[in-house]
Parts: sequence; structure tokens; C-alpha cells
Amino acid sequence: MARAIMIQGTMSSAGKSLLTAALCRIFAQDGYKVAPFKSQNMALNSYITKEGLEMGRAQVMQAEAAGTQPSVLMNPILLKPTSDMGSQVIVNGEVLGNMSAQEYFQFKAQLIPEIKKAYDKLDQNYDMIVIEGAGSPAEINLKENDIVNMGMAEMVDAPVLLVGDIDRGGVFAQLYGTCALLEEHERNRIKGLIINKFRGDRTLLDAGITMLEEKTGIPVLGVIPYLQVDLEEEDSLTERFGNTSGQGKFIDIAVIRLPHISNFTDFQILERTEEISLRYVTSATELGRPDMIILPGTKNTIADLKWMRQNGLEAAILKASENNVILFGICGGFQMMGAEILDEEGSEQAGNMNGMNFFPMKTVFRNNKKRSRVRGSFLRSEGCLTVLEDILIEGYEIHMGESDFLEKVSPLTYVKDDITGASYFDGACKDQCYGTYIHGIFDHQQTVEKLFEAICLKKGIRSEQVMVMDQKEWKQKQYNDLAESVRAYLDMERIYEILKK
Repeated sequence: MARAIMIQGTMSSAGKSLLTAALCRIFAQDGYKVAPFKSQNMALNSYITKEGLEMGRAQVMQAEAAGTQPSVLMNPILLKPTSDMGSQVIVNGEVLGNMSAQEYFQFKAQLIPEIKKAYDKLDQNYDMIVIEGAGSPAEINLKENDIVNMGMAEMVDAPVLLVGDIDRGGVFAQLYGTCALLEEHERNRIKGLIINKFRGDRTLLDAGITMLEEKTGIPVLGVIPYLQVDLEEEDSLTERFGNTSGQGKFIDIAVIRLPHISNFTDFQILERTEEISLRYVTSATELGRPDMIILPGTKNTIADLKWMRQNGLEAAILKASENNVILFGICGGFQMMGAEILDEEGSEQAGNMNGMNFFPMKTVFRNNKKRSRVRGSFLRSEGCLTVLEDILIEGYEIHMGESDFLEKVSPLTYVKDDITGASYFDGACKDQCYGTYIHGIFDHQQTVEKLFEAICLKKGIRSEQVMVMDQKEWKQKQYNDLAESVRAYLDMERIYEILKK
């Protein structure tokens, strides 16, 4: 049986995912076979495994940190919000259906056997399991039939480390208040407190830490500084969305920050390319005059297109396209670029809507989701991106709608489905407009280099060779940097003692 330890937080975005990844890497470096686990995840950023199953990206990132293959066993329940009041419920990588928050709250206890089954399989094959909680364990209105925080810890008898975020202020109140709201048997499970995202003179915390330990009876095992690591995130609290400036770079790329934006990890490699300014915009005034506009994936295509239509972004994008700005749509963003979108079955949001009409394409939503991993290459396209021809691509498809063309249009790529073995044309290109269903289409170094070259040529500026580090190589460096930093500030000796008890 594996030894388990659980990371819980005082709030969302306290740093649970990164600290879980750090412990996964540290334990792996120390010679253990490690797996991450999160019983229930809520996120719009998801991933398709080699089996064609869907899981949250945080557990994929943590599995990579642990040096193991991502599996839906590590995230048996995934909730993908379709609105403020409901989510698509995915169990063991497959869609169970859409539920309102109230329906899911009443239903979730029925999923406990699936959680136990997934955990038990990991338990049989790994030395260590690092479990991540969700939100806060002290959300007293939601504690009934808890399956993701203390309920999960009790299910597998795991000790807990509680993390607080000092960067937002009030960390002592966070940690003490969380402990105070827990039942005694739950408090007894917390074996250590961690203060995360600290900036400044560590000694200024000493008096507060002493008082906190006296009041809770729980030791503080570390004060982790605000870490500058570049790893995938999966929720709307990401700080990546804060970049709205396109100043001082060769190329300005604007990503439309849709209300239900999904898989924004598609743009991570563009974000860290120094010569490119990649920014997220929510209004026509923020859009400005970029060199390229990206319509990203979304979990609610119709609702997000309606949002763009109402706030003036659609009109601004249409005008930019008339001025020869490159427009690139991915998945839901690609669907918006067609002539018509129909969702009569209500798989996302019931209704029909005219699209932006860049492509003669009709998208119909049905209650079946395409999940596949693909590899292939770019075809010779129209417009300035002809330089991408024959560049290899590797990624995944994950969408409800299926698109058909009402008249002949040039495809963007030709790919093979790794799961079914089928080969097919994907996407479309017309003038300076491009669309694809493939997530991860920009992930390759050569793709970014050629994209940069093409846009500079279009702008009539001379550019030197853009420096892009291979995505996989970059990730491994980030995992090692993360582990090194956390080792320096966390009492790993005490954590190993906790694991032995």
C-alpha cells in the first residue's frame, strides 16, 4: 500500500496544485514511485489521455512532475462549468451529463465508490500518493457528504498539510479560522501548516508563527516564497489573464478572454517567447491593433459568442479582419468563425445562433463528445501562414459540436487519430483566417518560430531568429526549479516523519 499525504488550502488558489506538484517531484527525486490524486476537480482546462479519456490538467501537470503517465485514476471526477449554476459532470474520463449545482450536491455521494476504486488502483501501484483538496475544508455549507477535502482524507486515512496564501493578506486568520471551523477529529488530521507566497523579511513572521502554533497546536512546517515558476494552470484565477499590454515587443497577439475560456494552456509557449506580447482582452477598447487575434476554446460557444456580440468585441474583430489582421480560432473559437451554430439538444446551451461567418461552416451540437489525441502536419494554407506547411503538430481534440462545410474550403491540417487510427483533414483557412479543433497546435518550437517569421514578414520588419525552448524541456526545468525551491523552505524531514506514522 502507498503512503499518502494530502494538501488542503484555506481558499482557492492558495497554492495547493503547485505544492502537490512540488512534493510529487521531490518524492520522485528521492526514489519513490509517486502519483497525484484529486477526487473532484472543477476546471475548464482539461486533457485527453492516451486512452481517449478526459481529466483535469492540474493532475496531468502533477503526474509529469512525478515522472509518471497521466491517468484518469488521478482525477476520477471532473466538473466543467457550463454556466454560473451548472456543470458538465465527467466521471472516469467520460461525460455523465449536465447537472445544476443543487443536483450535483445531492448526487455526489453516489460517486464515492468510483473515487475509492480509482484511489485503490493507484494504491496498489505506487509508493506515494500526494492528494490535493479543493477550495477550503471549512466551507461549512458544503461539508455534508464531502468527497474532496476532509471527507477524502478520512476515506483513505491521510494526514493533511494546510496551506494559506499570505500574498492576499490575513494568512494567520486564514489558517487559524480554518482550523477553528473544523470538527476536532478533522483538526487532528492536520499535521502541519504552510504559509505560501511570501515576499519580504521572513523574520517579521516569527512572532505570528509562534502565536499561531500556540493557538492551533499545529506546527508551521515552512514559509514558501512567491515562486516564479511557469507551469500550467487550470482555473480562471490565473494571473496570466492580467497581461493586457502589447508594448515593446516585435509581435502583439491578443487572445479573447471569453467568460467560459478553456484550455488557455494552448498559449503557454507563446507567452514565454520574449519577442511576442501575448495578452488577454475582454473589451473592444483593450483589443487595440494587434498583429493576430486568437479566439480560444470555450465550454459554452453560443453564450460566449453572444457575450462578444453584446460588448462590441465581435464588431471590433470583424473590423480588424477587414484590415487584414490574422484571425485564428481554436475549438469553440473555430466554431464561432462559421456561419451557423445549432445546439437543439442543449449539450452546452440550447438554441441556434448565426456565427461570425468567416467560414461557410455549420456546427451542430449533440450529446456526444469527441475525445482524441492526434498527430499530423500543417497543409499549405492561404494567407501569410503558408510557411507552416509540413510543420509537424501533436495535440488533442475535445469538443461536443461537429462542423460541416456548406461549400469547399481549404483545410488547415491533416492528422491521424492515435486512438481510432483514422486519418482526416482538420480545420479551415481562408485569406488571413484560420481555424482548428486541435488543442496544443502551437506547442512545438518550430511552429512558433515559423509563426513569428510569417508575422514579421507580413509587417515588413526584419527579425532575428526567435529563441523558443522545447516545451517538454522547459517543463522539466520548471519542475526541477519548483522542487529545489520547496525543498529549501519546507521541513521535508518532518514531512517524511508524518508519512511514516
